[in-house]
Amino acid sequence: MQNKKPYNTIIDMKTLVENIAAQYEAFAVNAAAQVEKNNKAAGTRARKAALELSKLLKDFRKVSVEEAKK
Repeated sequence: MQNKKPYNTIIDMKTLVENIAAQYEAFAVNAAAQVEKNNKAAGTRARKAALELSKLLKDFRKVSVEEAKK
C-alpha cells in the first residue's frame, strides 16, 4: 500500500508538468499575437492563460515540496 502512493504522485506530477507546458504554450502564442498584431482578444486569452499558469505552478510547488519531504 505504501508503494502505491508515490506512484500516483509521480503520475500527478507528470500530468501537472504537461498541463503547465500546455498553458505556457497557450500563453506564448496569445502574448505574441497581442504584441505582434495588436490583437486585443489574444491579450485577454494570454492573461487568462497566465492566471491558470500561476495556479498550476503553485500546485507544482506544493507537490514538489511534499515529495522532497519523503
